[in-house]
Amino acid sequence: MKISDTLKPLIYASLIVLGMVIGGILTPTGNSNFLIKNAKKEKLARLIDYIDNEYVDDVNTDSIVDLTVNSILAKLDPHSVYIPKKEMAQTTENMKGDFVGIGVNFYLYKDSLAIISPVPGSPSEKVGIKAGDRILYADDTPIFGKNVTTDTLVSLLKGAVNSSVKLKIFRRGSHKLLDFKIQRDHIPIKSVDAGYMLTEKIGYIKINRFAESTYDEFSETLDKLLKQKMETLVLDLRGNPGGYVTIAERVADEFLPDKALIVSTQNKSGKITKSIAAGNGRFENKPIYVLIDENSASASEIVAGALQDNDAATIVGRRSFGKGLVQREMALGDGSAVRLTIARYYTPTGRSIQRPYENGVDDYYDDFYNRYDNGEMQNLDSIKVEKEIKYTTPKGKIVYGGGGIIPDVFIPLDTMHGSETLRFLDMSGNFNFFMFEKLDQNRTKYESLKLTDFKNKEIITDSIANEFIDYYADRGLKLKFNLFKVKLKSYLAANLAGQLFGSEAKSELLNQEDTLIKKVIELSRK
Repeated sequence: MKISDTLKPLIYASLIVLGMVIGGILTPTGNSNFLIKNAKKEKLARLIDYIDNEYVDDVNTDSIVDLTVNSILAKLDPHSVYIPKKEMAQTTENMKGDFVGIGVNFYLYKDSLAIISPVPGSPSEKVGIKAGDRILYADDTPIFGKNVTTDTLVSLLKGAVNSSVKLKIFRRGSHKLLDFKIQRDHIPIKSVDAGYMLTEKIGYIKINRFAESTYDEFSETLDKLLKQKMETLVLDLRGNPGGYVTIAERVADEFLPDKALIVSTQNKSGKITKSIAAGNGRFENKPIYVLIDENSASASEIVAGALQDNDAATIVGRRSFGKGLVQREMALGDGSAVRLTIARYYTPTGRSIQRPYENGVDDYYDDFYNRYDNGEMQNLDSIKVEKEIKYTTPKGKIVYGGGGIIPDVFIPLDTMHGSETLRFLDMSGNFNFFMFEKLDQNRTKYESLKLTDFKNKEIITDSIANEFIDYYADRGLKLKFNLFKVKLKSYLAANLAGQLFGSEAKSELLNQEDTLIKKVIELSRK
């Protein structure tokens, strides 16, 4: 199956994002031995000093150091990466699972900051900030106009816990600017997008990454579904790039019996560390379906591999990314850090699912991209497996190492109904931005809707769908949407519902037509 020229940039963009965030971070601390002086380190330090003090032109040696670090890491493996100082705060927040601020989702829309929605329970919601509000001033500093950047906005709205910021807000229908004083607090960054009942007996949980807060979010959601008499669970790890290994282990432990092996790691010295289930899981010996795809990586592969190798779940979807390396984040002393690969991990049967990377980073990601052209996205038989790298689960099922988790039930990529095109557009925010504009034009109309209206009525008309097609055609995005307009309308409706009711509502609407969800419901009935 060949990919259209229109889709290739979208897929490349998603791969770049995936490569930046994929990780299995064991601990955030570094090794003090790294700082021990030796001749090789003195050589690099001396060269930088010569350039600083003797080179004929002025040179930003900080940028040279960054290039040097990146060049060194590129010689190691694809997942040992450098995190510059300017990116550390954002990276830390994503993995910690919260940040300190006022709690708003926003767009830098035209020349001002437009509120998509206040975060539920946040300081902004508590003082009465509403969707559609425009923040014009923060502590008397104007934050509107063509020269305002997202970085500027973030620096003004974030701050220390319990510190305050005074805002002046324009609200449509009000004849004057509204004044608000907001006390900053911890704002969660959700890693569990959704948790609800698909049917009377089947529950669904979607995890988007494994951050510090993920287990607590997952545990709370699992309890909620158990109270609703859930008998079967669908755990959706599609698009999950990974995160903390220890958090993935805790999630897997909820499904495995006492003393079951979850994962083992082996470091440079040959030391093997095993993670063993505690045996007090809340959903042991019950039907579980784990959804994976080509963008499920690292910690999400640890969960899928642990459940597959222990015969504790049915894996549904397409072959996962194939990352079997573990990183540790190590500070470099100037606010930057490096995530260095410190171990390999192995699933309970003993397999490594790491894809080869001996030929360099470009070849590594080209190998991933080639999946779209070699037929494996359409046919299970097209997946190249090393027949000699096979393992057997306790119940006699054959599983393979050497390149990702191969699902028990293969579901091909949907190329006939525009699913992948629409998914990439959704990931890029195109639908969300367009629906924000539509919502902002008539909030009274749309905010009167209930979630059940989206399930029972046609909220997005052909007229609105055609507006979207024309809107992005004028901006150079010319796809044959008419071939899959029905599905286009469902994505637009889901994004509108997401802005009105939250991420779970969006997931619930998209899952109504999801091929993998439909397959799981079919399998559960058997």
